[in-house]
Amino acid sequence: MNGLLFKLALAATLGSLLTANPTGAQILPPAKKAAHVEITDGPALELAHDGLAIIRWTTSNPGGPDDHLAIVYYGTDPNELIQTAKSHIRLNRGHPETMFRVRIGGLKPQTTYYYKVTSTGSNGQSDGVESTVNHFTTPAPGERIVAYPQPK
Repeated sequence: MNGLLFKLALAATLGSLLTANPTGAQILPPAKKAAHVEITDGPALELAHDGLAIIRWTTSNPGGPDDHLAIVYYGTDPNELIQTAKSHIRLNRGHPETMFRVRIGGLKPQTTYYYKVTSTGSNGQSDGVESTVNHFTTPAPGERIVAYPQPK
């Protein structure tokens, strides 16, 4: 019986060594942070319905850590953007641009909201870009605004 247990333990150990996931060895250091990041498209309302909106914009690739946060500061007064919505993204180092999309929930119907956008690395360091203040008006209950083509 002990011999069988030993053989099973040995087989399990060898099997785990042979099929070990090598992804730990493939983790790359953060990319070099871009010297200058700029918004190349947007920000703009992509979609709004039933108390939610999606804001979308594109920047030159900011570099730095692969994990990033897209951030929208918003409110009903353009001088008091005191609410915040964030969305996690991962940068694609092979692309010269990065598309950010943030979902904002809990919005009131037929209300004008003002917003500005920015982004940070997962380390909290700003990408150094922030939009001017923009605005959109949410639709009436049951209505839908599709203001921007869906990403491909």
